[in-house]
Amino acid sequence: MSALRGLWRLILGKKLDPFDPRTRQHIVLIALLAWIGLGADGLSSSCYGPEEAFLALGEHRHIALYLAGATALTVFIISLAYNQVIELFPSGGGGYKAATQLIGKHAGLVSGSALIVDYVLTIAISVASGSDALFSLLSPGAQTYKLGAEIGVIVLLIVLNLRGMKESIAILAPIFLGFFVTHAFLIVYGISYHAEGLDDMVAATWNETLQLSRESGWMFAVALFLRAYSVGAGTYTGIEAVSNNINMLAEPRVRTGHWTMFYMALSLAFTAGGIILLYLLWDAQHVPGQTLNAVTFRAILDSLPWDTHTSGLVLGVVLALEAGLLLVAANTGFLGGPSVLASMAADHWVPRQFRQLSSRMVTQNGVLVMGIAALVILLLTRGQVGLLVVLYSINVFLTFSLSLFGLCRYWWEQRLYRLDWKGKFAMASLGFIVCAAILLVILAEKLMLGGWVTVLITSSVVGFCLLIHRHYEYIRQLMLRVDQAYAVKPDWDEDAPPLKPDGGGETAVILVGNSRGAGMHALRWVLDTFPGRFRNFAFVSVGEVDKEAFNSERTLKSLRARIDNSLNYFTSYCASRGLASKTYQAYGGDPLGELMALLPQVFADFPKATVFASKLVFGNENLLTRWLHNQMPLAVQQRLEAGGREMHIVPLPIPEPAAPPPRVSIR
Repeated sequence: MSALRGLWRLILGKKLDPFDPRTRQHIVLIALLAWIGLGADGLSSSCYGPEEAFLALGEHRHIALYLAGATALTVFIISLAYNQVIELFPSGGGGYKAATQLIGKHAGLVSGSALIVDYVLTIAISVASGSDALFSLLSPGAQTYKLGAEIGVIVLLIVLNLRGMKESIAILAPIFLGFFVTHAFLIVYGISYHAEGLDDMVAATWNETLQLSRESGWMFAVALFLRAYSVGAGTYTGIEAVSNNINMLAEPRVRTGHWTMFYMALSLAFTAGGIILLYLLWDAQHVPGQTLNAVTFRAILDSLPWDTHTSGLVLGVVLALEAGLLLVAANTGFLGGPSVLASMAADHWVPRQFRQLSSRMVTQNGVLVMGIAALVILLLTRGQVGLLVVLYSINVFLTFSLSLFGLCRYWWEQRLYRLDWKGKFAMASLGFIVCAAILLVILAEKLMLGGWVTVLITSSVVGFCLLIHRHYEYIRQLMLRVDQAYAVKPDWDEDAPPLKPDGGGETAVILVGNSRGAGMHALRWVLDTFPGRFRNFAFVSVGEVDKEAFNSERTLKSLRARIDNSLNYFTSYCASRGLASKTYQAYGGDPLGELMALLPQVFADFPKATVFASKLVFGNENLLTRWLHNQMPLAVQQRLEAGGREMHIVPLPIPEPAAPPPRVSIR
């Protein structure tokens, strides 16, 4: 057993202390690392987004010049608008928080559900597309191993992300930087090679546009441009990643977020716009079995003064880096998806387990769910990139549109209070118009070509979240009744010091959770059931450092203060009744693990100890209620009794709701 734990520690790394200042330094990302970890999703879209847009133009290739400029401009428009999301929500959550707080909780639910599905598809499509690029360099017989390789890559990414964010980014950083450097060189050299013909190309583009408008009308020319512009919408996915994960960035978060967004926007606009321009300058033609990037880059490399063998070797390196970057982009899904799940769990849309952090301070449950869901989609689609692309773009532009509409609404409401509202409102409005237009065109183009699957999946996630939220709201009302019925209002000196316990006497160890009423019910049950038996009372509480608690040092201090106040409530109660008591507390991402590590210390201080914990009893407990609620009392009882320790679970009956006061009519 110890060997197995040692192997698991070797895979995931050592445990981190959430209250150690060095832990936060280890977790958070500076702008450069954030650009690598969060910007790869957007930058990798240049491997397929510009190609989709260029091919949609058909024989009217001259429009690609407008397309290159519009693509670069759109990247900056969305990025500048999303800087406002970073400013308003520096604790993270991005599109989900923006839609929730600026429009309403149900708009936030739709936005969050769309983001979850989008991040799962980010993992699946990035791994599938990267494998396609890599296996295109191998013999046709190797294709039979492609799906297995994709599964292995996702499993590897799961392990890397369970170890922590910096570990996964540090390993993948050379691939990201290698991609950007090689593609920047190819773009600069490829454009410079045809620099003398740029003026002629601009003039020819304008003349061909005028001719097209005379022959087919301006409406046809505009419609053709908008169709290609929208088909290439995959180019803009990933821009929202910074706002979703701003809580991962180093302080000052907003400034770091702005720099990260700038790096991302600049690199994506340069790469995507530059590649479209290369297609036009080098007259790229579609070749079966090859991407337009491969065709164009081969032509550029062949123009350099080296032999064909060297050119082919360098092309292989470039395409391998493209495949590698797509894998880095898949890692973005493991960063953004769990973050959105944690934010939604805080609002009770998804099971609260998605707020929990592992010993490596990552949302372990979220990483596993995102990875498993991506594996399922990969298997169902057999890794077909064409099908995954159809599913991919709809959700991210749904989130874009909701977030930017929320910003428009916010700045309009602030027009009486903020002098700078006009500029911010104008930027948010421009971003909303662009994103909403792209979303409408995508739906019109792709809804019947597989887009309906995305709509169905996202709608199912929304329905599932509504059921969970309804259940948690019901439980919240129950716990309010528990606190009202069982929590004793202090009628004693709360500052009275606890009486010193006798370590040799019998001791009741009471596990205290978030509800004072539940803890007091357990204490009074012990006093009533075993009158005079216990000479000491030990109160044990574990503070769960989840995603929300780890957002800032202030939140961690608030958590510790809440635990201290709760434990002081019980010890002062005991002191007022002449009962000796002592408290124990621990903090971590795994409450059960922290509790089981703390109890041996309690047993060492009080050898004659019996453990008690209260548990809410449902009349019709089922698999769903067991999954949605912490079953720690049962898990602790099982482990303690296996070790020869006695533990009692105190049933916590639900009190009847208080009757409303009688209505008095005044005549």
